[in-house]
Amino acid sequence: MDALTEALLEGVDAKNIEKIDLPENYTAAHLQIDDLNMFDGASEKDVRKSLHVGRVPMPELAPDEVVVAVMASSINYNTVWSATFSPVPTFNFLQRMGREGGYAARHDLPYHVVGSDASGVIVRVGAGVRRWRPGDHVVVSCVQVDDQEPATHADGMLGAGQRIWGYETNFGGLAHYCVVRASQLLAKPAHLTWEESAGVMLTAATSYRMLVSDNGARIKQGDIVLIWGATGGLGAFAVQLVKNAGGIPVGVVSSEEKADILRTLGCDVVINRNEIGLGGDDALTPDRTIELGKRLGRAIRAAVGEDPHVVFDFIGQATFGISVFVVRRGGTVVTCGSSTGYQHQFDNRYLWMNLKRIVGSHAANLQEQWECNRLVGLGRLSPVLSDVYPLTEVAEAARLVQRNKHIGKVGVLCLAPEEGLGVTDPEKRAAIGAERLNPLRTTGRNAPSERAKSQERAT
Repeated sequence: MDALTEALLEGVDAKNIEKIDLPENYTAAHLQIDDLNMFDGASEKDVRKSLHVGRVPMPELAPDEVVVAVMASSINYNTVWSATFSPVPTFNFLQRMGREGGYAARHDLPYHVVGSDASGVIVRVGAGVRRWRPGDHVVVSCVQVDDQEPATHADGMLGAGQRIWGYETNFGGLAHYCVVRASQLLAKPAHLTWEESAGVMLTAATSYRMLVSDNGARIKQGDIVLIWGATGGLGAFAVQLVKNAGGIPVGVVSSEEKADILRTLGCDVVINRNEIGLGGDDALTPDRTIELGKRLGRAIRAAVGEDPHVVFDFIGQATFGISVFVVRRGGTVVTCGSSTGYQHQFDNRYLWMNLKRIVGSHAANLQEQWECNRLVGLGRLSPVLSDVYPLTEVAEAARLVQRNKHIGKVGVLCLAPEEGLGVTDPEKRAAIGAERLNPLRTTGRNAPSERAKSQERAT
């Protein structure tokens, strides 16, 4: 163990952190460019074969950057994409970034440190950093922007230089240390543990922009919101945001077990897609899409009496045509991804003749993330952590997500030696209550004692 890590784990005073040298290298989950073609011709792309955990060099720090000692991180689906080298190899992103020269050239390496979430302690700040200091407890936004680009000042997500850290950049969060821009930092909610806070920002802020922000669906009191994949990381936060806004969440899940879990989140209406024949359609014909849309519409109207105002869709190819059909006249389908495929088909008559809207949404700008983090700090938005793995088992954690055998978010302990650390406001934590803070860890299947079983299912 290097001296800085040892000091951090022993609770070194913030003013003494800079007196301890940064390690020359550190442990990180990473991909190797030599593995780029390992899945060519393979029937299955098992991320456990491509994700490595080992030592990598500490990068040079740019003036607008900080080094964070990562206490915990989490698995997002972009790590699965990275580790399968699809739909495009992320080394392409790193090479393109490297061609910009300057500090960007550091990212073009024969290895890629992945991960787009982190919570931890700042240990170094660049010469141009003003608002953060070593010793600050932070969570890291996944979005890197170019603050010298005009479009960024209207909305950070509109800038051509916007990138997703740990996916389109190097030095990501599934590691003992990470390098991020100061504009990615937010104060860690003091009542949360390292692992709880590390599983929030990417998915919660993405859901916030999709549903609440002026850039998304702008939900309001009484809106009925259909949420596909409602027990996933995005969906579980979407349920909470709709409830906070006075709306009516309608969650779609794939099993009765997940339906029971969703009810613990307070979802008003839960629909098991298999019970109405929505499961198992790999390639939907136009007629089949309309038929299934009618079935889903009848189920929603039977429960709440109306069609949905908004459909929250990140599933993509398998659901998008149904989403466009089932949303009410004048309603909105908001999409942030396509985990089942990018080529969407829908009957445009139901879109244009019924004045529906499709809104594309990607991550969230810093203000949206700040607003989302504020809700977490107030206890109005709870983590949806279901399981936690050590960094040495990160490939198993990613495999769990790859096979959709998880619910909520899967956390990863990096420097934190055990769960439950990092709380600096125990009074608020006690007032909110552990059960409310961990609704998906009290269900039995994904409680901490059940992690070994979850791991076994992933093999």
